[in-house]
Formats: sequence, structure tokens, C-alpha cells
Amino acid sequence: MYLIVGLGNPEEEYNNTRHNMGFDTVNKLANEYSIKINKNKFKALYGTGIIEGEKVVILKPQTYMNLSGESIKEAIDFYKVEEENLIVIYDDIDIETGVIKIRKTGGPGTHNGMKSVIKNINIKNFARIRIGIGKPEYKSDLIKYVIGKIPEDERNILDKSTTKGKDAIVEIIRNGLDSAMNKYN
Repeated sequence: MYLIVGLGNPEEEYNNTRHNMGFDTVNKLANEYSIKINKNKFKALYGTGIIEGEKVVILKPQTYMNLSGESIKEAIDFYKVEEENLIVIYDDIDIETGVIKIRKTGGPGTHNGMKSVIKNINIKNFARIRIGIGKPEYKSDLIKYVIGKIPEDERNILDKSTTKGKDAIVEIIRNGLDSAMNKYN
């Protein structure tokens, strides 16, 4: 079983923001495989289904980004998910807009959501799919940049990258993390 987690903030208020690339990616995955993300548990919305013959749980923490790890920890403990079967998707300001990067280990970088994940789950070796959102021109604009509405011209670029992220998840399930890294990095 795979636990696939998209990081973001509750969608009603934060829909169409750079900080919700994880949610956007898992929403596409759920749509493609007819998985309804409509159950409420683990401080999250989630749904279960089958992707490429494997049982999956798609999780969207509703704790707000900085507490995402609490939600993921509850789901891991409940489903007894092995670290190699955890996939976390999130936005990354340190990657150029539209580029995705996949890693199997590492620290949280500057991402507060991932800091919460690492702190709470105490697992190091799991798949991370980072969706590049680039940086604002001025560092002081960072918060407004990540939670502000995405301009239309950039929306198209990010839409393509979340589709690549979705495809990378399927590749991980189908052929493994190394294959996905070779194909999408």
C-alpha cells in the first residue's frame, strides 16, 4: 500500500496558489483513477483506491502547511505504511517554475511543511516530488508570493508541472523510485 500525500492549505481559501502544488497534483491523480478524496480523518481529507494494481491512500492534510506532519503521522500509524511506500508532493521555491525534482532522501530545505513532516514522522527514506515555483523578485514578498493567486501566464506552466508530478507518482508505483527519478529529473 502507498500513502500519497499532497501538501497544501485548505483549498477553499488557498485554491490557485503556488503553495498548493501538492494538492493540485494529487487532485489530478485522484481524477485520473476515479478516487474520491472525500473522507475526513487524520486531520485530513483522504480517499482510497487502486493505482497500477496497488492499493493507495491519497491524503490532503487540512492542518495548514506548517502542521502537515501531524496529519501524515496519524495516517502512517493507522495504515502501517512502510517508508519506501510514502510519497510526498509539495511546492519548492528553490526550483525554477515548472521544473519537478524527485528525491528519495534529504532534509526539508526551507519548506516549513516539510520541516513538520520530517519532525513528526521520523522517517528519512521516502519519495519526495518537488514542484518548482521559483522565487519572488524580493525576498520580503515571499509569503504573498506562495499564498497569493497565480497569474494566468504562470498557471499554464504550473499546470504542466503538476501533470508531470502526477505521472511521476504513477511511475514510482509502476516501476519504482529510481525509474521515476531517471525519467523526470
